[in-house]
Amino acid sequence: MLILYSTSNCHLCDEACTIVNQFLQTHDYTFQIVEITDDDALIHQYGLRIPVIQCQITGKEIEWPFDINDLKRLLL
Repeated sequence: MLILYSTSNCHLCDEACTIVNQFLQTHDYTFQIVEITDDDALIHQYGLRIPVIQCQITGKEIEWPFDINDLKRLLL
């Protein structure tokens, strides 16, 4: 599973979501968007770094800016 740590009204997060959706057209992963403003711990951890993509299986993360190739390196 891929997790996108995000906030609403974040244009970079929207761009990251588009990249993930493009990646998912050719790769079989589940995808979840986590709104960090709902959790103080997540705000503290990701507030200045969003958008962040995390592979839930490995715990590895990549921060913005990233592209499809970065996503492939994270997961494949």
